[in-house]
Amino acid sequence: MTTRKTISVFEHQRLYVGEHGFKQTHLDALLKLNEYHEGNYFEPIAKGVKFNQYVGVIQVDGLTIEIHPKADKDDDDNKWKGVLIKMLKACGQLKAESSGAAHVKRQHLNLLEVYFELYLLEVEVLIRKGLIKKYRKQTHNTKALKGKLEFAGHIRHNAVHKERFYTTHQVYDPNHLLHQVLHKALTIVNQFTMGTRLNDLSNRVLLNFPKVDSKTITAQQLQSISLNRKSSSYNEALELARLIILNYSPDISSGKEKMLSLLFDMNVLWESYILKQLQKACYGKDIAVSGQESTSFWGSNSLRPDVVLRQGDNTYIIDTKWKRPHRSSASVNDLRQMYTYCRFWNAEKAMLLYPGQRSENRFRSYLTDDYIKDGDDNHNAIDHQCKMGFVEVMEGDALNPNLGVEILDMLFLR
Repeated sequence: MTTRKTISVFEHQRLYVGEHGFKQTHLDALLKLNEYHEGNYFEPIAKGVKFNQYVGVIQVDGLTIEIHPKADKDDDDNKWKGVLIKMLKACGQLKAESSGAAHVKRQHLNLLEVYFELYLLEVEVLIRKGLIKKYRKQTHNTKALKGKLEFAGHIRHNAVHKERFYTTHQVYDPNHLLHQVLHKALTIVNQFTMGTRLNDLSNRVLLNFPKVDSKTITAQQLQSISLNRKSSSYNEALELARLIILNYSPDISSGKEKMLSLLFDMNVLWESYILKQLQKACYGKDIAVSGQESTSFWGSNSLRPDVVLRQGDNTYIIDTKWKRPHRSSASVNDLRQMYTYCRFWNAEKAMLLYPGQRSENRFRSYLTDDYIKDGDDNHNAIDHQCKMGFVEVMEGDALNPNLGVEILDMLFLR
């Protein structure tokens, strides 16, 4: 079994050429990947890169770079190494029953291997159940006249072979776009699992998959695929295939190295995770939870708070921030943003929520003229208040199971 070189880093950490087997060719590939993604993934520095808030895995030229989330730079590194997979599972972006995800620490798997294994097992189940067939048109030589005879092609191809017919006709087989997408993802997985523990499984699934046309799959084609009642069982495999194909960059380094990256924005993941935990904590209570509500602001611009909670006539706003505030103080821009949310959602209280050691904070009123909700009666004035909140992501080696309840306590919601 081939041993791949692995580098483990954390978000906002720096990596220089010459460290841990990181070469100039790897740096060139990362910079081209970053340029393709509009400079979001890394910040170029002298002879290296500084990682941003994107975490996950990158494989290039036999090297695996694992980028872990880390809310507090003073924490022990080992505390955060399994957090990403746990948060993805909690947010529903990774099947909890995946054998790879279940044994990630014991088998030293990285995130790509977990997704690879999950994809291979999904396709294997589809093959075992029987792959669906579809009608399609095919134009080629046949020994029997069927369908439409293509005269120009018949004369060009069969001037000598009088027994053949060049026709366009319908066939009913598994060679259609849905299977071409799955096959494309299988070939990518096969490249990156070569010599690993998943190599046998990858070869077996690829061998049992029916022969289909090998085509370049575009993002537009992936978006155009819609499933029906007959193909609904393909949903999980198709989503994983999309993820693999769209993150595969075969020409990112002038064709020299093939790269596969699977990176997640921790700001987005933290927001999704908090929303899921609040929905779980409010289940069966008189508190309604919603995420990404939108209202028009100016022209085509709109406002979207991360989380909105409602209990009776009271509305509460939460804006999640995956960062440690500078000198434990909220930025002026964040505070202005929260006041705007309060005004547009008629919310009395708002909270900026950060990862960190649990600490109590009191609500403070905005020192602005009262905003009148209805008419000019001062009794209807809303006293807009805001606070900062910190919650522990981890409890020991596991995610904090009481995170949603702790957030409700901070808002004085029961």
